[in-house]
Amino acid sequence: MALRPCTGFTISSLRNASAANDNLFSLLSFSSSSSPAKRNLLFSSLRDHLRRFASSASLYRQHLRNQQQQQQQQQSRVKEKSETLAQKIGKSIRRAGAPSKARVYADVNVVRPKDYWDYESLAVQWGVQDDYEVVRKVGRGKYSEVFEGIHATDNEKCVIKILKPVKKKKIKREIKILQNLCGGPNIVKLLDIVRDQQSKTPSLIFEHVNNKDFKVLYPTLSDYDVRYYIFELLKALDFCHSRGIMHRDVKPHNVMIDHEQRKLRLIDWGLAEFYHPGKEYNVRVASRYFKGPELLVDLQDYDYSLDLWSLGCMFAGMIFRKEPFFYGHDNYDQLVKIAKVLGTDELNAYLNKYRIELDPNLTSLVGRHSRKPWTKFINSENQHLAVPEAVDFVDKLLRYDHQERPTAKEAMAHPYFYPIRNAESSRTPRSQ
Repeated sequence: MALRPCTGFTISSLRNASAANDNLFSLLSFSSSSSPAKRNLLFSSLRDHLRRFASSASLYRQHLRNQQQQQQQQQSRVKEKSETLAQKIGKSIRRAGAPSKARVYADVNVVRPKDYWDYESLAVQWGVQDDYEVVRKVGRGKYSEVFEGIHATDNEKCVIKILKPVKKKKIKREIKILQNLCGGPNIVKLLDIVRDQQSKTPSLIFEHVNNKDFKVLYPTLSDYDVRYYIFELLKALDFCHSRGIMHRDVKPHNVMIDHEQRKLRLIDWGLAEFYHPGKEYNVRVASRYFKGPELLVDLQDYDYSLDLWSLGCMFAGMIFRKEPFFYGHDNYDQLVKIAKVLGTDELNAYLNKYRIELDPNLTSLVGRHSRKPWTKFINSENQHLAVPEAVDFVDKLLRYDHQERPTAKEAMAHPYFYPIRNAESSRTPRSQ
């Protein structure tokens, strides 16, 4: 009966992270090795323990109020201490006359029936919550808590993603996208959707991947390994793009790799969105170090090419052994870090092409920089990875102008992946 306690945990952890979490995880770790009888008793007591917090939504609302007050107080202290240049920066201005449209898959959702992309009208079919039990916590994000779990009847491992309180349409969007992508290459499989009857907290059940932390795994990867896994990731991206979907949060944390099985899965589709040409999207997506320039200069009619920039940042971090590759302290500094590598001449050309005017304070903050050669990042520790084809590939990906970046399919055809394509073709049986 593990999901019920955990749905309470999402609220209890917010209510009392230190005390409740220590109790919870000591109990959870004990439960995984307990006998069935003891485990049932344990989960009953755990349910009672956590539902004291989940029984009243006012606790969570009070937490939010307290959190907002703390944030306001902290912001006030920072402002009093020093009003930095970044705090004076306003939004960029986009002049009419230079619209942007995806080079490929632009009309996928135009020609498909409305019920393919109209996630707000989705009627969610809820599964049986009692079919799953929690084993241990494996991660947390802004919108969810993630646990390793098991299916109660067959003991098959799974991953349980418990969603924090967000707008219903955001939950429906993630579910609809995962359903549309079901069976795609290297896309994490959504197995079930359940909801606690009392707290109404939804949970998504996914296939389990025996992932190794990228900070541990990446330094051990060979040149061939990097080529292989980036190629596998491109398969997932081309598939989702061909289905009219932008991931919008590509980063190492969202790429699960089971190195023993040489299996990769692209996860966390919570920020993913359907692409419609001409639509203006929220620029507050992707994680800072992987945000494309289009997000940092407030270009809202971006497209699938955003995912290729994020992949480029991830790839650069892998081949140059520099993680993260662009290490900005905030969104404005992120643009500065990019400009110090790619130069400001090309940035200005990009802004002029799309008729974007930066706030003068941001222009001042960015300054003027010449382009830094990629060879400057090569050293004795990474030269076995930063081979000429790899450097050429990263150069193709990390372009200010999103329309100059290769599509996922074009990227897969790059010479860097010749050994991978060659190996795949040799494994594919030829027709008689």
